[in-house]
Amino acid sequence: MDRKIIGVDLGGTTIKFAILTENGDVQQKWSIETNILDDGAHIVPDIVSSINHHLHLYQMKPEQFIGIGMGSPGTVDRDRGTVTGAYNLNWKDTQEVKKIIEQDTKIKFTIDNDANVAALGEQWKGAGENDTDVAFITLGTGVGGGIVSNGALVHGVGAAGEVGHMNVEPDGYLCTCGNRGCLETYASATGVVRVARDMAEEFSGDSQLKSRLDDGQEITAKTVFDLAKRNDLLAKMVIDRVCHYLGIACANIGNLLNPSFIVIGGGVSAAGAFLLNNIEKYFEKYAFPSVRKTTHLRLAQLGNEAGVVGAASLTLS
Repeated sequence: MDRKIIGVDLGGTTIKFAILTENGDVQQKWSIETNILDDGAHIVPDIVSSINHHLHLYQMKPEQFIGIGMGSPGTVDRDRGTVTGAYNLNWKDTQEVKKIIEQDTKIKFTIDNDANVAALGEQWKGAGENDTDVAFITLGTGVGGGIVSNGALVHGVGAAGEVGHMNVEPDGYLCTCGNRGCLETYASATGVVRVARDMAEEFSGDSQLKSRLDDGQEITAKTVFDLAKRNDLLAKMVIDRVCHYLGIACANIGNLLNPSFIVIGGGVSAAGAFLLNNIEKYFEKYAFPSVRKTTHLRLAQLGNEAGVVGAASLTLS
């Protein structure tokens, strides 16, 4: 009998689920709303209930599964299977996730940080081509990342892969972590808008982006990228600055780890080849010569499935 694996991607808005084969092929997937009321007390019971409901629906039994893997925000204790400080879930206290899910589903459970499992997903079934050395950067509301080296996630002593907090501008923008100049403050979706607002104040030429900002219109990172693609001068300057910082970050990752691929995902990566080409320009400038030839930048391929696929793969290690 071919045994299956389950992936769970726990987010602040939705919880995504998938049942996969051992080879990583998604066979069923579904999602539920994340109920963060009552200090997030409903989240783990909802996960258990949804898994059990779907196993009943598909006429499957716990013994048909190798395990359940989950990616979660917050500080994850992988050995104990607990999560602490996931504030977007209202989880202030330590949550005994593994204990409850194993007890109530009768299936073995493994957990890791959400950015790490997205990295595993892209490494295994996405742009990483199942290579043993892949770095992943996700550009969304914040900037996250994960590193797979020699076929395994790099955890350090707990906080490895915090790409978003790599310093790219000493004494730059203040970050939520308390430091200044973190990549996240420039290259996240909110960071791009922040750079645009600052640069617009000093810009005096003709620009639709400047006009929109001066008029008090709401802009997003997508607005800036779309205008840059249409040759808006200020928008191009903003994207050049953002990609300069991303290029430095990718060069530093490349110089330190020399992975086969640095994969760039998240909402901002929807800008596609335009984003990648602009980052590559600076990666080429700052990377060590042999790294330029051997580490390749790529756009993520799995989109929203990266989390569930990577989470499921935790069960195989």
